[in-house]
Amino acid sequence: MKRILTYLVALIIAGAIIAAFAFLYVTSQKKDVIYETETPENGDVTKKTVATGSIIPRQEVEVKPKVSGVLAELYVDAGKIVKKGDPLGKIAIIPDAMATNQAEAAVRTAQIAFENAKRELARNEDLFAKGVIADAELQKFRVEFRLRQQELATAGSNLQLVKEGQTANQGKASTLIVTATVDGMVIDVPVKVGFSVIQANNFNAGTTIAVIANMDDMIFQGRVDEAEVAKIKEGMKLAIKVGALDKDMLDGTLEFIAPKGKEIDGAIQFEIKAAVKKKDNVTIRANYSANADIVLEEVKNKLTIREALVQYKDDKPFVEIEGAPQMFTKKDVRLGLSDGIKVEVLEGVAPTDRIKIPDNAGPAMMGGGPGGPGGPGGKGPGRPPGARK
Repeated sequence: MKRILTYLVALIIAGAIIAAFAFLYVTSQKKDVIYETETPENGDVTKKTVATGSIIPRQEVEVKPKVSGVLAELYVDAGKIVKKGDPLGKIAIIPDAMATNQAEAAVRTAQIAFENAKRELARNEDLFAKGVIADAELQKFRVEFRLRQQELATAGSNLQLVKEGQTANQGKASTLIVTATVDGMVIDVPVKVGFSVIQANNFNAGTTIAVIANMDDMIFQGRVDEAEVAKIKEGMKLAIKVGALDKDMLDGTLEFIAPKGKEIDGAIQFEIKAAVKKKDNVTIRANYSANADIVLEEVKNKLTIREALVQYKDDKPFVEIEGAPQMFTKKDVRLGLSDGIKVEVLEGVAPTDRIKIPDNAGPAMMGGGPGGPGGPGGKGPGRPPGARK
């Protein structure tokens, strides 16, 4: 009985070993590789570079107050259309204690000088009436009186300016009223009533009351890499895609390329500006982010293939053309313009040639065409254009 069991176990082990070897043999057999093909097609090839940037007004003006103080009144909000000279706000002066004290002292000094000149003039007029002094001598005192009178008036005006920020004879030309300096739309009001504001001076840029821009004249301001800047020039056309506008593309014309680049994120980039052509019924707001395609080179209706189909040997391009089914012949080609996906074929490929899709070429292009879905000779839905097995 034990001998039978031993034979049975040995038989099972031998069968398992034979089955394992058989499985390994079957799986190790090399399967035939079936290559798909694509046919060339006529199309356009556009080589372009992309500039990132934003849409901004060509003219944007910051309006600042003429005096320092507190914003007492504000007459505009963002979005309002204004004309040059329209009031934007009013400043309330906060008198400086030291300046007020000096102005009051100047008024008192001028008052004393004025009263003294007045007395001297009255005394010398009496002497002139009695014939004691000549008219030329009297004129000196009259001039002195007028000078002291003017000094007193000036000192009084200065005191009023320090306390109120304006004089009585200024009228509508008050420095307290902040007015628009250009026509346009108010796009930003960075202050509120009660804010302290500072006038522009040698040491301070001043507080911005409002920003006014001409929203009918917009430009694209962006940057291009130094590797592409030598390929572009003023006058080139731009296709501008604005992130906030779903489908609308804006047309632009390149106007400016910076002569000096700036290092941004470790790369040298050059600023560009392009005029934007406004479209009807499309509202463009300031600082919309946008990308601009700048066309460097373009060919239309030329014979093209996928660049992934091109192979290289010793830096020479070639493709594999199908003669008989699954029989391919290498053929040198001369290539033209490429956009990184498609490439123009100048020589070496005919429109009816079937080109082998290499293993590293990725999936075939989808669409209709000879040998593709819906085209003549198609093999059913889901087949790539010009592909066959």
